[in-house]
Amino acid sequence: MRFTPCLIFLSLAAVATAVPNQKILFFTKCSNFEHNVVKERDGRPSFAAQVLAALGPAHGVEFVCSKDGSKFTPDYLAQFDAFLFYTSGDLLAPGNDGNPPMTPAGKQALLDAIKKGKGFIGTHSAADTFHTDETAATNTNQPRTWRYRQLGDKADPYTQMIGGELIVHGCQQIAVARVIDSAFPGFGPLGDHVERQEEWYSMTNFAPDLHVLLVLDTAKMRNPYPDEPNWPPVGWDTPYKRPAYPVTWARRYGEGRVFYTALGHSEETWRDPVFQQILFGGIDWALGRAKNDVAPNLAQVAPRAADLPPVSAPVAGLPPAPRKLEGQTPSHHYP
Repeated sequence: MRFTPCLIFLSLAAVATAVPNQKILFFTKCSNFEHNVVKERDGRPSFAAQVLAALGPAHGVEFVCSKDGSKFTPDYLAQFDAFLFYTSGDLLAPGNDGNPPMTPAGKQALLDAIKKGKGFIGTHSAADTFHTDETAATNTNQPRTWRYRQLGDKADPYTQMIGGELIVHGCQQIAVARVIDSAFPGFGPLGDHVERQEEWYSMTNFAPDLHVLLVLDTAKMRNPYPDEPNWPPVGWDTPYKRPAYPVTWARRYGEGRVFYTALGHSEETWRDPVFQQILFGGIDWALGRAKNDVAPNLAQVAPRAADLPPVSAPVAGLPPAPRKLEGQTPSHHYP
């Protein structure tokens, strides 16, 4: 199924569902690159926050938005049923956005809350967060040779919780992700695949117990700009020179439920009803409202996910202005 742009926010249900209200912290502190979709401008909520505010009531969910990591204490976190992260970098440092960082105790309080039964939902750069042995001072605008490894239980505890992490990405392009489990909440109407333009993450450190939901079909990756003689830059496809690997999954973390999707880079994606369907399906499962077997299937559906691509330098996401894709702002960041 190919995503169709939509100018209005659509919910999964035509009317509000009869479910009790639950409370989710939408946390978007970005100590590394801050995506446009979670930027707050002139005191206004971010685009993603506006989408969640529009959709939340129909799903019986109240979203509380914050970029303040200093609030992370056991008492503060206790009021939430789940945590939705769109973050980046070392959240123990003020970093690029300058917002108050977490403390080490606050980070541990988050992990403990999830392990004891809270839900966690990660979108896009949530997997570009708390990289092992990286700090806010780490220069990631170079070949990230240190990320091309499988750390297992030596990975950062946050990575162990979410189930994988970003290495690098190539140019934004239309690609196909195969649907693995159509019984998972929100995935039934997708058919056998999702096709869309996205900033596709090339990832590593997959937890062996992932219940994979979407697998990126790397064999179908192609030059996204065949008519542009000077674009894309050299190395645009190197991150995808590898076998198929997961880009959306669910797993248990202690008593908690963890859902992650690498989708979510742009406003175009957050507008799309299919992305909203995937996201709220994951939210429903993470909240325990929807049941689904999440038995590990990584070895069966992406058996060579641990085979990593050649090392490559980061590349810009979109071509320079004035050439840009409809509905998108040129992006030259290197997350």
